[in-house]
Amino acid sequence: MDLVRDVLDKQLVDRHGAKMGRVDGIVAELRPGRPPEVIAIETGSVTMARRIGERAARWVARLAARIGGARYAEPYRIPWSRVRSIKIDIQVDVDVLDTPLGRWQRWLSDHIVGRIPGSRS
Repeated sequence: MDLVRDVLDKQLVDRHGAKMGRVDGIVAELRPGRPPEVIAIETGSVTMARRIGERAARWVARLAARIGGARYAEPYRIPWSRVRSIKIDIQVDVDVLDTPLGRWQRWLSDHIVGRIPGSRS
């Protein structure tokens, strides 16, 4: 499997079929004398910013913490063992509503989108 081609930037779908963002990063464990092992995938603005550079990641982490609290300053990590299928989308055995991603989406819907005239939140 080519991780960059087959996993990175693919749509994440929870166990109920709800979209939960894209795979922004791949976490691998380096082991002496053995090949690296993929242990998790990450999603979130901090991971996306890290792809630009550490300075951008620190800035986005501070902004996310200021807006949503400290829990949003870290990327959301899904253990590789929770990945169920890799096709067009990446299906994971996670419920988006039980994650910081779901709480963030709900907060945005309630506090931002819901206040736009004519919007449906």
